[in-house]
Amino acid sequence: MASHLDLEEQEQLEQLKAFWNKYGNLITWLITLCLLAFAGWQGWNWWQRDQATKATALYDALETAGKAGELDKANRAFADLKDRYPRTTYAAQGALLAAKIQFDKGQAEAAQATLSWAADNASDYREVAKLRLAGLQIDAKQYDAAIKTLDGIIAPDYAALVADRRGDIALLQNKPDLAKAEYTKAYAAMDKQLDYRRLIEAKLASLGAAPADEVKQ
Repeated sequence: MASHLDLEEQEQLEQLKAFWNKYGNLITWLITLCLLAFAGWQGWNWWQRDQATKATALYDALETAGKAGELDKANRAFADLKDRYPRTTYAAQGALLAAKIQFDKGQAEAAQATLSWAADNASDYREVAKLRLAGLQIDAKQYDAAIKTLDGIIAPDYAALVADRRGDIALLQNKPDLAKAEYTKAYAAMDKQLDYRRLIEAKLASLGAAPADEVKQ
């Protein structure tokens, strides 16, 4: 009986050796690749957390400088943020904040440049940056540039605001009929619960085109 078991064990051992000789290298490579992939995934997660932490610190510095009215420090913080961590959400948020600080300090051109960077490079808030950039371009009477900027906003969620901006441009260009048409689009697309809709309604009323009752419902 013992001899029979020894023979079975010897046969299994020989089969195992044959299997390993045939597939051993492949199995080793697969295990190594899995370990490398896991290590890479862990390293990527660590890198992302590290980037986010450093970007957060710069955004906080930008915010602090803005509250203190220190434009130079705010500009430096944003420059570092966009140069070092351009693909982070903080870089996009920082661009919006930096542009506001710059505009409040009378640097409209710098604000435009900052928003242009966000519109072209930021991973988030691109549509918001374009909308605000168009607003500054309208203020600067750069109507063609503003229209081009608005053309680049394709997200449906911003359709009402884009139409409202287009209406403003048309009105400033002395095109009341076009302004009415754009404001009407904006009014129809705007969420009825938003107070901003009343502003659009007032614009239409000023043009003698107050929304009909069926439009308001």
